[in-house]
Order: sequence, then C-alpha cells, then structure tokens
Amino acid sequence: MNLCLRNPITCADRSSSLFSALKTSNYKLGTSKFGFLKHPKKNHVVAVRSVSSTAVVEERTKRESGGGESKVYDAIVIGSGIGGLVAATQLAVKEAKVLVLEKYLIPGGSSGYYERDGYTFDVGSSVMFGFSDKGNLNLITQALKAVGREMEVIPDPTTVHFHLPNDLSVQVHREYDEFVNELISKFPHEKEGILGFYGVCWKIFNSLNSLELKSLEEPIYLFGQFFQKPLECLTLAYYLPQNAGDIARKYIKDPQLLSFIDAECFIVSTVNALQTPMINASMVLCDRHYGGINYPVGGVGGIAKSLADGLVDQGSEILYKANVKIIILDDGKAVGVRLADGREFFAKTIISNATRWDTFGKLLKGEKLPKEEENFQKVYVKAPSFLSIHMGVKAEVLPPDTDCHHFVLEDDWKNLEEPYGSIFLSIPTILDPSLAPDGRHILHIFTTSSIEDWEGLTPKEYEAKKEEVAAGIIQRLEKKLFPGLSSSITFKEVGTPRTHRRYLARDKGTYGPMPRGTPKGLLGMPFNTTAIDGLYCVGDSCFPGQGVIAVAFSGVMCAHRVAADIGLERKSKVLDAGLLGLLGWLRTLA
Repeated sequence: MNLCLRNPITCADRSSSLFSALKTSNYKLGTSKFGFLKHPKKNHVVAVRSVSSTAVVEERTKRESGGGESKVYDAIVIGSGIGGLVAATQLAVKEAKVLVLEKYLIPGGSSGYYERDGYTFDVGSSVMFGFSDKGNLNLITQALKAVGREMEVIPDPTTVHFHLPNDLSVQVHREYDEFVNELISKFPHEKEGILGFYGVCWKIFNSLNSLELKSLEEPIYLFGQFFQKPLECLTLAYYLPQNAGDIARKYIKDPQLLSFIDAECFIVSTVNALQTPMINASMVLCDRHYGGINYPVGGVGGIAKSLADGLVDQGSEILYKANVKIIILDDGKAVGVRLADGREFFAKTIISNATRWDTFGKLLKGEKLPKEEENFQKVYVKAPSFLSIHMGVKAEVLPPDTDCHHFVLEDDWKNLEEPYGSIFLSIPTILDPSLAPDGRHILHIFTTSSIEDWEGLTPKEYEAKKEEVAAGIIQRLEKKLFPGLSSSITFKEVGTPRTHRRYLARDKGTYGPMPRGTPKGLLGMPFNTTAIDGLYCVGDSCFPGQGVIAVAFSGVMCAHRVAADIGLERKSKVLDAGLLGLLGWLRTLA
C-alpha cells in the first residue's frame, strides 16, 4: 500500500479484466512506432557453444529471402517495468543493442494502464515521484529526455491527506513550510523534534541530489564522486546502515507523533519507521516538496509507452507476448533466454526485471541458489501483496476541494501493518479529468493482503470473497470520507494477490523485499550484479528498494555497470574485484 514505492495492479484476475483490457488498447501489433516486432516462424535463434564454453555465438537463421546478417545483442532485459525500461534505454543511448522481452501486450508492468467503459486506469500507483524539472533525483524526467521524450505533467498540490486515529488529520502540502507548519500545529510541543527529524531527511536528500547518480558497484565513478563531493558521500555512508525510526526517536518523544512517522514510512515501504531505511525515507519525504508530485497527462501508463517508443528510436527492440521461462547458462555464465514458445535469444548480458525470488527460483530453476542470494533471503522476506479496487463513481459524491490521495487508518494505530488495516486511495481524475467520462471520477483503492488469504477457494468462493472484502473497504471509505459512495458506483473491478501473481509474474504477488526484523538500513540490499557471470538484476528487490525513484535509480545503476562490463564505459578489473568484494562483505554485516 505504498503511495510511491509499491505499484499494485488493481484489476480482477479473470478473462474479462486486465488481459482483455490490453487487447482493446490502442496499440497495434507490428508497428515500429511502439516497438512491436513481428517474428515469422522461420526467423528463430540457434546457439553455437565453443568447447571452452567461454563464448556463445548467436546466429539468426537466414530470412526467407535469403542472406541477412547474424544479430548479437549486448543485453537482453526480461520485463518492461520502469526499472527494466530505464536500464534498457540508458544502454541504448550508449549505442548498445538491447532486446526487451515483455510477457504482455503493452509495457510498464505495475506502472502500466488499462481501459474500461471510457475509463483509463493506472495499474498501480498514481503518485509519481522523480518527474520534476530540477535536481538529480528527477530520474523519470532524465530517462525520458535521454531518448528524446517529454511528457506534460500536472502538479499535485497535496501529496497525501492522512486520516488517522484520534481524529488526527494531516495534509502533506507540496510546499514544505506549509506541511511542517500544519504538523507543528497538531504537535506544538514537538516543534523542535519535527524540525530536527525532517532536517536530517533534508540533509540526506541534499547529499543524494548533489551527486551524479550512477552505479555504486563501479569504482571509477564512485571514487570520482568521492573526490568531488567528499562530505556528501560521507553523509550518505553514515546514514546507509540506519533506519528512520531510530533517527525519529532521537528528536521526537510524543507516541502519537512517532506513530505518524510510522504511517509516513509505511507509505514508503509497507513497514514501520524502525524497519524503513533512512535513505529511502529521506528520498520520498523530501522529493515530494523539492520536485513535487507531478501526474503525467493521460495517465501513468504513458511513461512506459514513451520509454519503449524512445528505445525503438535508438535502434533497439522490444518484443511483446514474449514470456521468458528460462535463463540459459553456459559453463556458469548467463548467455540467453528461452521463451514459453521455445524461441531462444542470446546476448552478452542478461538483465532480469523480475523479482530476485522469481529470477533465482523460477527462471534459474534447478540451479543451486548462490550464497549471496541465500544471505539476502535470510535478511528479507517477500512483502505482502494487495487487494485493489478500481472504481468509477458519479462525480457529485466527492466534496469540493477533495484531495487526490488519501491514507485512512480509522481506529487503532496497531492496525497499521495488519492486512486490510489501512487504506490508500488515489483519485487521479482530480488532476486529469480526461481519464474518465464526463461527470465521473476514478477511485483507485488498495490495502495490504497476503496470497494465503486467497488460496484454496473454488471459483465461486473466490468471486464471492472478492465482493465481500471489497464491500467492507468501500463501506469504511463511505463512513470516513464520502457518504453515499456505495450508491454512486458506476464501474468496479477487484484484484487480489492472485491477480498480481498472474499478470505481473511476481512470486505470491509480492512487491519486493521486507526485512525479517530490524535491518541495518540499506546495508543488506543487493545491488545489480549477481553471483552468476553475465546476469544482472534490476527493480524493487535491488538497492535501493521499492518505489518509482528507487527502481529508476536501480535502472540507471544497472545500465552503467553493464556498460562498463561490455566495454562502453571505463572499467578497472582490479578495482572492480576489490569494490565488489567489499560490498559483498558489508552485506554480510546486515
């Protein structure tokens, strides 16, 4: 339930939902404009392995017309989520030849969209960070610009409106001073504590924002940044192993205010402040004021479409309906992939935008789990999934001046992390009315839920439970925010963790890692390289974690490291070995 760091799919997992919605989208197969590629049956791939297995030559069979050159990719990217697309486009602008393989008919994954009855629904979060025109953390803007794309955005005046126990109501205004003054008005005795905690957040954010963001696994870049900005780098190193809750408790004593900080962090990470890395919290809690939340005109799905469009314009490719089942290894090196239909593609490097659980547990099924992945799974578990509701409602049910985003926890702070305990609500039509028919609004509701709660049901029981649970969530919103909500509904579609697992190929519908206990900040998070030569990971189960900014940062880092490894950036083998060894050792301390 994370307004920025998790992006839940919200349509129902039945034949009439997301997949059929994709069929009716405005994409046309075979059009290079959107990167769709036609693959005739005779245009397939074979692999020729050397005796030493140190090189794999990929050769396409000759086209029916005869002749034709063999094609070797520099990188294959599995999945077209934001992390994967950023990695792909960053490599493409460096003149790498990239192939993106996407399971479905449109790009974006949990940052995609679907259309129904005149509504355009964001699959996941409608809260877009990294979309401003300044600083170094506007990574979505930078990624689009790199491939010659630009999107019109609508500024959101309020990041989120909290509705919390004891009738605590807090609006997080776009302007930092307005937000802090409102919070101080609720807790006047904690003025110094509030300024102290958020002041540390700004210290971390400003340090990050001053750096050119590239791979922390590439020593030439890393040492260069340190010599240029030593104080900023040392600041980030100091806070890397720390969590937001510990920092908050150094400044704040009021239990209810600390619970509010927990709610702030829960939106970031679906865990409380004591389990949320301070660097992650700072990125989000400050960027919402520095660059602001900016919604792309036409919906969030336009981001992935624009990146895919730009990727093709750079001479790389994206193939849809390409369900990767296996990562092919040769003498321990990742060299290619095999699709569900039997086709094989080969490249110098393989980048997986799947979760690490899916990458190592399914795409590499049968292979021994590397030690570093064992260590990762000892520190982190799969975060819960979501129950999601997409609704169209009559516009008159919303009071004037309704905010776009709401977080609701009505009665007891203890329910914050419980399944269905808290509710996040987005109303993107507050910002962009074109997403819905005239006189209508979109409500996108989601709350945490585990897949175990939805298994072992007959189809009839499953549908009945979806309706029952969704009705309870809607009644809570009706009581707290919008009287008459139930009778105003004109369209409704419910998704569960099973939906997320089915359409986004996420193990148990999870949205990334969650610490088993109290982590040492981001110290235990793996980066992009893996123990398997030639295989890289990107996305929300890599450093720095979940969220739009985070996964985009992961994509930028991955592209830089891959570019160095295939000769498109400077590289030092000696320094590489030393740095990667050091980072591996540091992760064991978590």
